[in-house]
Amino acid sequence: MKRHFAPLLAALATSLLMASCGNDKPATTETAASNVNPADSLAALAGDSARMAKPGGVMVDGVAMTADKDIVDNASAAKSVSTLVSAVKQAGLVETLKGAGPFTVFAPTNAAFDKLPKGALAGLMDPASKENLKGVLTYHVIPGRLVAADLKDGQELTTVNGEKLHISVKDGKVMVSNGKDAPATVQIADVISSNGVTHVIDGVVLPLAK
Repeated sequence: MKRHFAPLLAALATSLLMASCGNDKPATTETAASNVNPADSLAALAGDSARMAKPGGVMVDGVAMTADKDIVDNASAAKSVSTLVSAVKQAGLVETLKGAGPFTVFAPTNAAFDKLPKGALAGLMDPASKENLKGVLTYHVIPGRLVAADLKDGQELTTVNGEKLHISVKDGKVMVSNGKDAPATVQIADVISSNGVTHVIDGVVLPLAK
């Protein structure tokens, strides 16, 4: 089994290294604007979130995710993304994702992290790998608010770490990928929060090594 995991771990390590090299790129106003609907604005976000959200909130793990809470607070109440929440804390991104935003977050489930090669998650959560972890997590965050209806087949989105995330839509299912590896599928869409929207996905997407 070790012989099978070795190439995967090597590829993952290369991807993480490249991610850490790119995560110092700030999200510019131009980048953010390219991802946001023209009609959107920070001033309109609260009203828009209330309009998009179901009256009782979107249910995740039997818990209502409501538009009056921010992205982190909503995620913290959902057991199936507890690994992601822990990773966000470890990477020092809590305050960022509790900020005004708006942000679009593709949130991998715990099961998604379990699909990573053996030892990969533990390596990412090591304090010495904080920058690598931050690079991977910010590859799942888009500046701007994009609900599922805004995501189109063939679309490319610029992530917070500066790399491209590829969107595909097939039989009504929205998928995200790095453009090479198998895509992750959106399982729960349009979890509206006060500072953006979260789409729960079934895979961890890694930026490609250059």
